[in-house]
Amino acid sequence: MTAVALVAHHERSEAAGLARSTVDWLRAEGHEAWLVPEDADALGLTEMAAERPLAHADLVVTLGGDGTMLRAVGLLDGAPVPLLGVNLGMLGYLTEIDGPDLHEALSRFVAGPTEGRWYLDERLMLSVTARGTINGTWRALNEVVVEKHEAGHTVRLLARIAGEPFTSYAADGLIVATPTGSTAYSLSARGPVVSPGHRALLLTPVSPHMLFDRTLVLDPSETVEIEVAGHRAAELAVDGQFVGIMRDTDTVLCRPAAETARFVRLAPHHFHQILKAKFGLADR
Repeated sequence: MTAVALVAHHERSEAAGLARSTVDWLRAEGHEAWLVPEDADALGLTEMAAERPLAHADLVVTLGGDGTMLRAVGLLDGAPVPLLGVNLGMLGYLTEIDGPDLHEALSRFVAGPTEGRWYLDERLMLSVTARGTINGTWRALNEVVVEKHEAGHTVRLLARIAGEPFTSYAADGLIVATPTGSTAYSLSARGPVVSPGHRALLLTPVSPHMLFDRTLVLDPSETVEIEVAGHRAAELAVDGQFVGIMRDTDTVLCRPAAETARFVRLAPHHFHQILKAKFGLADR
């Protein structure tokens, strides 16, 4: 018997029908299946909800897109449960299959990882610790962003690498991204695309008002600390979720987390082919 939890997008019309059919199918096959209560309420499927931690599941299935995958990673809170992403929107970087392929994929998963049925794709995550006005620790799969709070002004941010001051940036913000997050906000700030199999930290400035405007690609042993250095406040966001306001001398420290995100893959995962499809690149 396999325990499967579902995390679903609240605004995708097809998510409700697919969630219902998947839970019904899994239960009929003798497995446990349930929806996160918040999602079940939003989709009108309260009878399929369970007040049960995702960490108790053998597999988490996400119905939506990359945002739903990020939310599921956050809900797992570091628990080593694999995720299978079902794409219900635009082409995603993290999702693995489309809706019509879900039941076949689940059959392969419950049969076990032997004989090439499936394998795990492990991704580096960040451990994020804020000190000052905000105090707390989080994990990030994509990125941590410290960005200006007031429109029309830059913010001054001191970056320390491996405990040593690097430089003070006058910019709209700074991004600390993982290789997985290199195709998210960091890319829009002209950061490099990094294969998600790497272990590295990317420090990318957002609209810097200075001559040095390059991304630094750092060894995972090199921590990155960002300090607000001035009277202008900054906003802290982790994987796109607003955390709070940082003020003068407040810091956020980023380092590789001990835990990884684990994605179920049904075939060899060629990241460059997903990138090619996303950007509509021609063969020649």
